[in-house]
Amino acid sequence: MKVFNDDSFKVFDVEGLDERMVAIRANIQPIFADIMTEVSTRLSAFVGHETFVHIAQHRRRTRYAPENTWSAISDSKRGYKSQAHLQLGIWDNYVFMYLSIIDNPAKREQYADDLAKHHDFPEDFVYSLDHTKPEFFSVTEGLEKGIQRLHDVKKGEFEIGRIISRESTIWQEDPQAYVLETFEALFPLYQRLND
Repeated sequence: MKVFNDDSFKVFDVEGLDERMVAIRANIQPIFADIMTEVSTRLSAFVGHETFVHIAQHRRRTRYAPENTWSAISDSKRGYKSQAHLQLGIWDNYVFMYLSIIDNPAKREQYADDLAKHHDFPEDFVYSLDHTKPEFFSVTEGLEKGIQRLHDVKKGEFEIGRIISRESTIWQEDPQAYVLETFEALFPLYQRLND
């Protein structure tokens, strides 16, 4: 299975929309396809039905190069934002593996209610409240407020999982196993939210 390396992060040093998209297609999207195909196969076995891989193409961009890029897995062949989904993505300083609730899905409040009842996450998990910004927080700090915000704010978002920083020693150890283990830890939550 392919894995990210320092060249993956250097993609975000490339100036210009077209030039950066060429670098993303060459250096990042094949890694997304490889890893997420494996995750999707495992997730489909776990939930008992087919799941689908989506890779961000950034087609709506006309001027600014993307500051991050991502791939997703959902129950829908047509898209992923309408439901809780799994995301593998990369910023210039870390890779993230999240269960994501973004862009005001129809069941946003229901998702928040369910998360509020079941949030016994590993202590090394982090969460994000805005998929367009690189900030994330430890689950040991303010998690309940983040979940409540998802419930109360129409454009509220919530993503939870793990990150691997660019400097992490995980890259020299077994990053593939870490990524797969993280997603498998999110499978029960994915199933519960999408039942």
